[in-house]
Amino acid sequence: MRSDSETPPSQGLGTSVRSVNCRRPRWDSRRSAANGAAEGVHAATVSAGSQVEKVNLAEKFARFSEHWQPKVVGELNGQHVKLARLLGPFEWHHHEAEDELFLVVQGRLRMELRDRTVELEPGEFLIVPRGVEHRPVADEEVQVLLFEPASTLNTGNLRSERTVEHPEHL
Repeated sequence: MRSDSETPPSQGLGTSVRSVNCRRPRWDSRRSAANGAAEGVHAATVSAGSQVEKVNLAEKFARFSEHWQPKVVGELNGQHVKLARLLGPFEWHHHEAEDELFLVVQGRLRMELRDRTVELEPGEFLIVPRGVEHRPVADEEVQVLLFEPASTLNTGNLRSERTVEHPEHL
């Protein structure tokens, strides 16, 4: 004979047994304090030092006008979310250890690769794998969102007057 705690939920015991014996995901608002007070303390500690804020891209782009000067607008897991205004051709370069994501927010971007060219429209993105030589070109101003490791230099393997060592945080 089974004890009540062994009875499958489909046979009538349902939520009372499950809420005691099954752990709910951290995001589940139905979690009770009995499901792990220590986790609640940890969650409070983590959230107390963290800020959860939305980012409005149009507002951030309105705060700067210079070209080829990426601005950091977010950070997560060692990655930077950057915004940049591009105009004209950039320099041919590559990144030894980092992939780069280019998301076009406004305008059109032409990404020149040694073997082909990729045209990007608003709402489209391209991931340039590490080691791939590339050159972004904007015939008219383009607004892009970049997602890349925090250590990534905008000029990759090159150092020039366009290199931004420490991008501004907006």
